[in-house]
Amino acid sequence: MGLEWKNIWLRTFLIFELMEINKLVDLNNLRTAPQLSSRQEKKLLEELEANILNADWITIGIMAASDKKAIDALQSISKKYSSIKFGNLGLLHADGPVFLKANQKTGNVFVRSENGLGEGILITSQHYEGAKESNTFGPLPLDFFT
Repeated sequence: MGLEWKNIWLRTFLIFELMEINKLVDLNNLRTAPQLSSRQEKKLLEELEANILNADWITIGIMAASDKKAIDALQSISKKYSSIKFGNLGLLHADGPVFLKANQKTGNVFVRSENGLGEGILITSQHYEGAKESNTFGPLPLDFFT
């Protein structure tokens, strides 16, 4: 390996070391979901589930390359959690990259075309009490809940 390749490898390694994902808060400044190891997924899922259980309801935002990928990601959440259900997903359509927004409380789901987004799932815990703060977690990979 030449010196130039060693330098590139070292810089890449250092960047990934600096971006170690150990808690949900580590995702906050990312524009798109990172690839996660099994260990990271397990750790983040435990933390996320605690937040979901403490929320009165959640809203879900999904950034994806197509409406199908966004809907598949939303369905993976519903499949994992029986209390999070959405209907009429077959009626949703948007061309190109999309942002999908789903509200567990109302069951409403909307999708719109939107360029320039990253990719991933954003989950926001919502509360009836105004004193409790809503928190958004993500972006998580589109296949995080499968």
